[in-house]
Amino acid sequence: MNLVLRLLPILGITFIDIFGFSILIPIVPLFAQHFGASDLVIGLLFTSFSAFQFIAGFIWGRVSDLIGRKSVLIISQIGATGGWIMLAFAHTLPTVFIARIIEGASGGNISVTQAYVADKVEPAQRSRAFGLVGAAFAAGMVFGPLIGAPLYNTYGFPAPFLFAAALQIITLVLTIFMLPESRTAEERSKVATFADILGSLTHGKIAPLLWQQWMYSLALYAMFAVFSLFFKATLHFEVTQIYYLFAGFAVTNVVFQGFVVGPLSEALGNRRCSNLGLALAVVGFCAAPFVHDLLSAALMMLPFSAGMALARPTLSSLITDRTPDNQRGVILGTGSSLDSVSGMIMPPVSTGLLGLYGPAFVSAPSALFSLISLAMGLIAARKEAGNTPAPVLESTAAAD
Repeated sequence: MNLVLRLLPILGITFIDIFGFSILIPIVPLFAQHFGASDLVIGLLFTSFSAFQFIAGFIWGRVSDLIGRKSVLIISQIGATGGWIMLAFAHTLPTVFIARIIEGASGGNISVTQAYVADKVEPAQRSRAFGLVGAAFAAGMVFGPLIGAPLYNTYGFPAPFLFAAALQIITLVLTIFMLPESRTAEERSKVATFADILGSLTHGKIAPLLWQQWMYSLALYAMFAVFSLFFKATLHFEVTQIYYLFAGFAVTNVVFQGFVVGPLSEALGNRRCSNLGLALAVVGFCAAPFVHDLLSAALMMLPFSAGMALARPTLSSLITDRTPDNQRGVILGTGSSLDSVSGMIMPPVSTGLLGLYGPAFVSAPSALFSLISLAMGLIAARKEAGNTPAPVLESTAAAD
């Protein structure tokens, strides 16, 4: 309970932020279709957002180390509000692209949120803390679709966008007046040089984890970009049904991240817990070609959702545990930028596969990259087990 109270401001802000964001996720591809966009163009729409978020991840991570996390979160929220308002009044596809670019360029707030939590929580509790942030994230994903569906049914596309912008303004006010800065002036004066950062990313314990997280990120971005189109093609779902499906997906995340990630990571360790999550993700992606009704869709979504709930926070915890304090914002920002690279590369791949070959093939890239990430995790777990000293033998040797 003490941990929850300590993180309550950032948890509340994350919930409201994602509440608004999740209203948009299911309908942005369908909104682009409304203007006549092809599946491939919809993928490029996701790419444009991620391309600018890629740059922002590096910049905002370093800026947050210099001036503090709170200021960067405020900048990010202002940009997101402007982008969502522009979407509400968009009448052409180029305007939709510009709005998404503005959102991407002001992004990077997820990495800053992770850095904020890492600042406030000691290493032993970071997996549980990241799980709580993930639960707040997932809870927002539940309520967003449940609100978005009736708004769309009653008022059409502009209403969900405007409601999300209003929520973002609430988040901005809460950040300004309720969120304490997590870094002291002394900590902000000890920012890593780029040489330090480059050294951390090219060797040592951080680089392999960033590569592994990136492989999983490639899998996630490929699937998220095509989810709405996939269920429209396989189950003939309309906007309202897709909203409710996303809400069900998010409920699984809330349960796992709120009640399972912390105890399981403490029992198994972050490495084994992340590997379990990756294995579940592989199962979910491999089940996608067999989706033909609501039951088979649930059998695909449950392991995928549970896997994401277990893998993402534990991989983040492994990275932060190995990151020096003065590099935390930049390293997590680098991880966020790698996510953005995934968002640049994978959406056109998965949406292009859908357009060319149909829904049976859209999950193939996600299954491949999640399998690669799992293999990297299993290899790392074996190496870490081999490097663990045997206490009995050491004490015996000492006795001799």
